Amino acid sequence: MAIDASGTTHVNAIDVSNPEIYRSDSWRPLFARLRAEDPVHWCTNEQFGGFWSITRFDDIVAVDSNHEAFSSEPAITIGDYGDDLPVRQFIAMDPPIHDVQRKAVQGVVAPRNLATLESVIRQRVVTMLNELPIGEPFDWVERVSINLTTQMLATIFDFPFDDRAKLPYWSDMATSLPEIAGGDGDNDERTRALTDCLHTFTTLWHERKNNPPGTMDLISLLATNPDTATMVDDPLEYLGNIILLIVGGNDTTRNSITGGVLALNENPGEYAKLKANHDLVTSLVPEIIRWQTPLMHMRRIATRDVELNGKTIRQGDKVVMWYLSGNHDETAIDRPNDFIIDRHNPRYHLSFGFGIHRCMGNRLGEMQLRILWEELLKRFSHVETVGAPERVLSNFVRGYSQLPVVLHL
Repeated sequence: MAIDASGTTHVNAIDVSNPEIYRSDSWRPLFARLRAEDPVHWCTNEQFGGFWSITRFDDIVAVDSNHEAFSSEPAITIGDYGDDLPVRQFIAMDPPIHDVQRKAVQGVVAPRNLATLESVIRQRVVTMLNELPIGEPFDWVERVSINLTTQMLATIFDFPFDDRAKLPYWSDMATSLPEIAGGDGDNDERTRALTDCLHTFTTLWHERKNNPPGTMDLISLLATNPDTATMVDDPLEYLGNIILLIVGGNDTTRNSITGGVLALNENPGEYAKLKANHDLVTSLVPEIIRWQTPLMHMRRIATRDVELNGKTIRQGDKVVMWYLSGNHDETAIDRPNDFIIDRHNPRYHLSFGFGIHRCMGNRLGEMQLRILWEELLKRFSHVETVGAPERVLSNFVRGYSQLPVVLHL
């Protein structure tokens, strides 16, 4: 559906669930109008059903922090998960089950384990960068973004390293269908892929269910925790949580790695600042994550009638928090449409969410980005984009399928 963002279209006609506005990178004026004219906006949509768009920073925080009034069940994408594989996952659950299942795997991103992982990440980044071509074009998404995050996923799952390419494929398949997030995926291919994913991880579960408690990979943590030790007996719940952990560890960091290179090339003054002062990597990383907003929305269902910014949200209504819009809200963030790598408070953003569902792996994602940029700045004078990015078709994942670059010494 084409939308005129010039202001001549009535605000009621704006539908930010249209995935084409993200593939064409034309979403900014639409969200700006919603924030200014109708920040709690009802949209009637045939594909996803009617839903409220929450577009201002403070309103998003209010919804995200109130899990009693706004339930995550049964899905966190704008559309449901599909009838073929109606998976369940703890990010789309409310307490107490959410808390129990999240706690079971949280150890993998605990400070002690992150300290161990840092040296592993740095070693892999160094190896990866040393293998890249100099002075000739290559695809940054494939050679760097996917490469690094897939190695990290394989590590935290203790997944067979030679088969690790399956992980990003399964991640892409998980949210690919039109009815989930407006993608262009094929239902049969997705079902085959996720069935293979379930079979693979079920085998790994049974290999690890007798591991010592505290074995620090995600499968062992689930299989040896008394609260989750029977999860494998519910295949749709087990698959749902595996998909959640794969997507959480893949899409967010992978697309921020690409988005950061693109943002610095589009803002050469900021790139010059970074080259002059490598210490700015510390504030660069959260600014990339804000700017990119790799997961653009999260959905809730109202459990009761709620008043929000002058609108009455009725019990049972679908409520979509547009983190992408909140991260560009002029009333909350200074100069939000500018990419500024030395912001005073760069971690003040919505990309990780708020409340009980705040991103569990945020520190791991930040660490990967930090190490990558520390090592890039040591080796190369410039990472130059030499073509336009190809963006994925989705209203959930703000992602890239390709970005051509050239490295300069």
